[in-house]
Amino acid sequence: MLEALLYPESIAVIGASKSPGKVGYAVLDNLIKAGFKGPLIPVNPTADEVLGLPCYKDVRDAGVKVDHSIIVVPNKAVLAAVEASVAAGAKAVTVITAGFKEVGAEGAAMEREVAEYCRKRGVRMLGPNCLGLLNTENSMNASFAAQFPKPGSISVLSQSGALCTAILDWSEGRGVGLAKLLSIGNKADLCETDLLECLADDDQTRVIVAYLESIASGPEFIKVAEAVSAKKPVVVLKAGTTAAGGKAASSHTGSLAGADIAYGAAFKRAGVVRAENFEALFDYAQAFATQPLPKGDRIVVITNAGGPGIMAADAVETLGMKMEPLSPEVAEHVKKNLAAAASVANPVDVLGDAPPEKYAMALEAVLADPKTDGVVVILTPQAMSDPDATADAIIKAASACDKPVLACFMGGSNVLGARAKFVAGGVPDYTSPERAVAAMKAMVGYSAWRNRPPRIVTRFPVNRHRVERVLARQARSNRKEMGEVEAKEILKAYDFNVLPGGLARTAEEAVAIAERAGYPVAMKIVSPDILHKSDMGGVKLNLSKPSEVMDAFDLMMLRISRKAPGALLRGVYVEKMGKPGREVILGMHRDPQFGPMLMFGLGGIFVEVMKDVSFYLAPLTKSEAMEMLKQTRSYALLRGARGQAGVDLDVIAGALQRISQLVTDFPQIEEMDINPFIVGEAGNLPVVADARMIISGVE
Repeated sequence: MLEALLYPESIAVIGASKSPGKVGYAVLDNLIKAGFKGPLIPVNPTADEVLGLPCYKDVRDAGVKVDHSIIVVPNKAVLAAVEASVAAGAKAVTVITAGFKEVGAEGAAMEREVAEYCRKRGVRMLGPNCLGLLNTENSMNASFAAQFPKPGSISVLSQSGALCTAILDWSEGRGVGLAKLLSIGNKADLCETDLLECLADDDQTRVIVAYLESIASGPEFIKVAEAVSAKKPVVVLKAGTTAAGGKAASSHTGSLAGADIAYGAAFKRAGVVRAENFEALFDYAQAFATQPLPKGDRIVVITNAGGPGIMAADAVETLGMKMEPLSPEVAEHVKKNLAAAASVANPVDVLGDAPPEKYAMALEAVLADPKTDGVVVILTPQAMSDPDATADAIIKAASACDKPVLACFMGGSNVLGARAKFVAGGVPDYTSPERAVAAMKAMVGYSAWRNRPPRIVTRFPVNRHRVERVLARQARSNRKEMGEVEAKEILKAYDFNVLPGGLARTAEEAVAIAERAGYPVAMKIVSPDILHKSDMGGVKLNLSKPSEVMDAFDLMMLRISRKAPGALLRGVYVEKMGKPGREVILGMHRDPQFGPMLMFGLGGIFVEVMKDVSFYLAPLTKSEAMEMLKQTRSYALLRGARGQAGVDLDVIAGALQRISQLVTDFPQIEEMDINPFIVGEAGNLPVVADARMIISGVE
């Protein structure tokens, strides 16, 4: 716990001002109004008193030990202010002042100097260029925000000071309390991982929400976030993820693996709940802060109107949860106590004129049903509805059960009183069925992550020395692009099935290789300058005799040399044709922030046209590999659908695990594609039909 930062006994405000509208005035004024109990020490060389408190020219003149110093002086005076604060005993400083690395090289140099000074003296710094921080537990508002929330169990980290003020306004408008709010600014010292660790052990904080634009260290973030998520939910809104990497990707995998994909994969690994927008950030936070976690994904919807019930049911199934019928005895009980026209299917329709008692009866019954994991209760205000009393009934039933209950009271003025009751009673209320169901899905997903089996990464027996030799040859060639011949040699060392074949530099060599491999054969041009072989006429299949092989070789070399006169043609790869099967793609892209990301999807042209792919960070467990398959839209096709036989899913999962081991063992592999990887029914060996890699350390 960062005690001096969050629980200081005394606070200095260096740059305190007598002028309303100045940041130095607002910070001191906020500290006074919030009711901070310890000594407050304004510092301003031109004032003797600020807001009724004696003011000092230097913080050291106060004769009081300072725990935490809030600094709002011009950027060039910040270092001196920090030095004076440390001399006065400060163990934490918050630098609100802007004008550092966000404005250029000179500011970045000043920021590094201040951060280094703090680091050497064991002083923690928040900021610079931040809004400040607040802690409702000790009535501390050390920020220049206009509002101070009531105490609650949601803590907030934000890289945007402006978003902090929006969050505070939302909190006040909804009547939702906060525990702590920290504006992290430029993160010269304290960053998101430091503050996540701190809040993980904070008893006041039940859920952590964060707005992040960047992450200081990918591996450290994953490590810390995974440990924190094991204790309490972490909900993150990540901005700035639409731009792809700084360089154009050379592989299919690299072209599909943008920054947003990498952050998604990192959050998935760490158990972080990702919010798609600001609205979802607090939809999820309220659910986590007030409700128990569901034990499964079976959701019951209770409604007084058919349309909203159908909307909720559609959302449940779209998000991958289950709308199972009630247990027979529960259904009978509910039916007996509702009007004859009511429905006890799921959704349970209590009808538009349902009084609060009917809602209470239905909710209590479905919560007691062992087939129910969570409930969404919908009300649309009718002339005979009593939203306030219905809210009271829902709150009472929900508080007596260990299953999550989320409300959706649709409408405006008629349900305002009910909304206030829900906030006070600790039941989240949403304005639409889809928002309520999305919040339930966030809870279901997080609960499943918390209850996941231990991560066990399998290590396969492989021939690492063979890979080292191939990579050494590649480095000597000074080429980043590794073609099919060398890539397949590496994959063979990791026990991938590669059909007999070889590189031919003449038509006669092509025939000799075909004779050894056995007809029919496939022939593919080998060139580091040609990515899409088939587009250039560089692929010939099902050649069954020597004359066809010779003609194909000569024609291929002639036509491609004309189409791509600058391309280096190393020859033609000749290999035995494999058995027909389903084509999938296995790939890897090494993200600069989070390391190797594995990709899976349908292979061949489908990866470009459909882009139906999934990503996961290495190292990979078997269950995670299977999850990658399930996350694609084509999973049903691979499993077997409409009378078509499925493929060996375990073989694909094993291949993904072997790639995970390969790219973890050899970080110089930047990107790779196995496309297509041909798989058949269980018992058939899969085949690497084509492969390529990108290697670092060479031009």
